[in-house]
Amino acid sequence: MEIGNLSTMLVWAAASSYTIALVAFSIDLAKLADDRTRSRGGKAVGIAMSTTMLGVLLHAASIVLRGIAAGRVPWANMYEFTLVGSFVAVAVFLLTQLRREVRFLGAIVTGIAVLALGLGLNVFYIAADGVQPALQSYWLLIHVSVATIAAGVLTVAFAASVLQLLKDSRDTGSPALQSRFFRFLDALPTPRELEALAFRLNAIGFVLWTFTLIAGAIWAEHAWGRYWGWDPKEVWTFVIWVIYAAYLHARTTRGWTGRRAAYFVLVGYACVIFNFTGVNLLFTGKHAYSGLPS
Repeated sequence: MEIGNLSTMLVWAAASSYTIALVAFSIDLAKLADDRTRSRGGKAVGIAMSTTMLGVLLHAASIVLRGIAAGRVPWANMYEFTLVGSFVAVAVFLLTQLRREVRFLGAIVTGIAVLALGLGLNVFYIAADGVQPALQSYWLLIHVSVATIAAGVLTVAFAASVLQLLKDSRDTGSPALQSRFFRFLDALPTPRELEALAFRLNAIGFVLWTFTLIAGAIWAEHAWGRYWGWDPKEVWTFVIWVIYAAYLHARTTRGWTGRRAAYFVLVGYACVIFNFTGVNLLFTGKHAYSGLPS
């Protein structure tokens, strides 16, 4: 079997593991609603964590084999970015879980990973191959890898902000969230704690994104002889930087906390997703090689 095909099979296996984890995390949330004093244990959470870790191992192996098959670092197109970005998101979730109890994020994070891998395999997939001359640079390793890690960190922050909004709405008596289906929200940390978690992750993501922007400008000068050219990808990368900078500034100096801060995070993450999908699909520019096959 070719290495590239083996990589694809491992991606399918990882997606299957994450799907099982998604179901188990959802069951665990439902049980938390019935027993709010239970912090650990139970078959559901055991299955969820073990299948998530199995998925990460399969996921990592698929990325390594993809790189071997392509003869380069495996993050030069939308399929590969989706592959690596979703891996980073799950890995960040697991690393955070080692420091504090955040398994309530598991359903959203694994759900995003399943969706990302499904889109990657069925929509974005490109056979492993070499890259265009502009990408044949060590900056591919530096610039794109940091951007991928930043996106993974911001994904987990997004999950925390989504739960923050849901938890706050239920606590304040929103009729839409008072049904039994949303009882799991009662077992989550307070909206303030969820916001603090999102803020810390977004701060890390912002630093990484700042480096992404700077490294991209340096690479552009090496490849095209200019630091900035108003390419659609460059513009949206800067827009994302501005949004997260405004979020951090508003929260730390202007007292923008609670729901306003969470909505800021949702807008920023939506722009991140658009930057790595919509910009490639809807616009033409010097980054067109990162899109779908023609």
